[in-house]
Amino acid sequence: MRVWIDADACPRLARDQVVKFALKRGIEVVLVAGQAVARPNFACVRLVVVPSGLDAADDYLVEHAVPGELVICSDIPLADRLVKKGVAALDPRGREFDERNMGDKLATRNLFADLRDQGQMGGGQAAYGDKDRQAFANALDRILTRLMR
Repeated sequence: MRVWIDADACPRLARDQVVKFALKRGIEVVLVAGQAVARPNFACVRLVVVPSGLDAADDYLVEHAVPGELVICSDIPLADRLVKKGVAALDPRGREFDERNMGDKLATRNLFADLRDQGQMGGGQAAYGDKDRQAFANALDRILTRLMR
């Protein structure tokens, strides 16, 4: 089993949490990025740097992740592609993507993108904090337990 991480956008604290779980459970971790990122120095962690380009890392993840594996990503269209393929997807704040919630998540994402494009809304997500880290750890444990059965 592998846990894939969209490493271009994943907070370091979340990546570190995945590595901690991987070491404990004997799972391979694959960081996928459009540019070199710091790779923890453990045999279970591998870094794949894809050629730069629009959605190159996303395309790589969709092509290589298989059902029964988990991808950590905050990109909702990427998560939708993964879920449709049967791959588990989790954002770094502990929110799982699945067939039941993808429609709502895509619609909300598109609405906010439109509002930002029209200048009616600005900003992004709040800073990654302890509450996010704990929610992520809890969700990660729950999903890995389910996938390893």
